[in-house]
Amino acid sequence: MNAGKGKPVLLSGIQPTGRLTIANYIGALKQWKALQATHDCFFVLVDFHALTVPQDRAEFQRRCLEFAALYTACGLDPEKHTVFIQSHVPQHAQLLWILNCMTHMGELFRMTQYKEKAGRSAAPVNVGLFDYPVLMAADILLYGTDLVPVGDDQKQHLEFTREIARRFNHRYGEIFTIPQPYMPDMGARIMGLQDPSGKMSKTDENQKNYIALLDAPDIVRDKIKQAVTDPGKTIRYDPAKPGISNLMTIHAALTDLSIESIQADYSGKGYAAFKKDLAEAVIEFLAPIQKRYRAAYSDRDALMSRLKAGALKARKRSSIVLDKVYDALGLVPGGPVSKTRRERMDG
Repeated sequence: MNAGKGKPVLLSGIQPTGRLTIANYIGALKQWKALQATHDCFFVLVDFHALTVPQDRAEFQRRCLEFAALYTACGLDPEKHTVFIQSHVPQHAQLLWILNCMTHMGELFRMTQYKEKAGRSAAPVNVGLFDYPVLMAADILLYGTDLVPVGDDQKQHLEFTREIARRFNHRYGEIFTIPQPYMPDMGARIMGLQDPSGKMSKTDENQKNYIALLDAPDIVRDKIKQAVTDPGKTIRYDPAKPGISNLMTIHAALTDLSIESIQADYSGKGYAAFKKDLAEAVIEFLAPIQKRYRAAYSDRDALMSRLKAGALKARKRSSIVLDKVYDALGLVPGGPVSKTRRERMDG
């Protein structure tokens, strides 16, 4: 597949809900920043996915722009990647319907995230939550994506995407690239400060369980001071000590120090000294990001221009794959398809 392409294509998306945290930076944005030099990167603000729960209109729009500004602030170079809002590229919804017609109901009922979220919901479950993996598959397959950074909770969705791509290709020819998972070696799963048994979440109702990229210094100090540790005082990375191990992982990821050197530096010291130093390291790390964010967010015209340019590039790229899909299905040209397909069919 991917004939004629230079760099391998990488796609990743984040819902513009909650607040971006250091876990999002360590597990995603930091990896994206490194990968943009070697990959053709598409970073999507997946606002359609966020509609599986009601959103406040003004807050929802503000979060989209905040996240886009933070992408720039965290070092993503607009000249080296494409960032766009999912709803600005109609091809996502168009391919969704086609993939729905390739999907078995039982496959979606077996999705772990659907079962967990549906089980926790007191309200009736909407179709969007059930159909979430198919839209995710459309997001990925539209761009000839080679690599998709995934955490443990998204592995099943990516495998579903791969299966749908294989099914379509078997029936209609080699249209879709079969994407591969990409998992960073370290820091892919930062745990909560108050509950180190569960991952740090940007939508956690307990704000003390995460550190947001825009948290003020005093808030950072307070959250780390109150972070859960473990019995004893030894600074040691150990699965039996999830609290301090999680804090050490954060320290290592943000300072580029090894776990071994951190452990050696704090030999004979207690949790209080470590937490104090960790808080200052986090504050020092966040300061330039927050400064760049304020500049990017305040220049609304430039921010919207980048998103518009990203959407235009995404529409052009995704239309190539969607046109092939339309041709394979035998859909009559003349509707909302690209100029290239109309010219090909007319010729």
